[in-house]
Amino acid sequence: MSMSTFSLKIVACNKVFYDGECEVLIFPAYDGEMAVMAHHEQMTSTVEIGEIRFKLPDGTWQEAVVSDGLITVDHNRVNIIVYSAEKPEEIDKFRAEAALERAKEQMQAKQSIMEYHISQASLSRAMARLKGARGN
Repeated sequence: MSMSTFSLKIVACNKVFYDGECEVLIFPAYDGEMAVMAHHEQMTSTVEIGEIRFKLPDGTWQEAVVSDGLITVDHNRVNIIVYSAEKPEEIDKFRAEAALERAKEQMQAKQSIMEYHISQASLSRAMARLKGARGN
């Protein structure tokens, strides 16, 4: 571990999202975004619903969309415990699938409305024929 890194562990209830070295961590706190760097003072705070961004030693940034949770900083170790953590692209895929399901449901609803109108029309035609037959 170099002077400029700290160990970061992000744990969700169903998985370990990340466990490794980190240079910078930006997380949503109750009063806005907060950044943690190496040798940050000891603290415990809440994580709000939003996006966590963290920079890896190779310079790349990772993102996680998280639920609310808890963060502890102690002796260059940062632990984040949240209910859920997802990569943004996983969330987009989930949203897209949900949108597709809704579209299918709406199509089915439209079809059943059309079927209703068609059966209403054939019912009124049948009633008219019945009336006509009675009139003769």
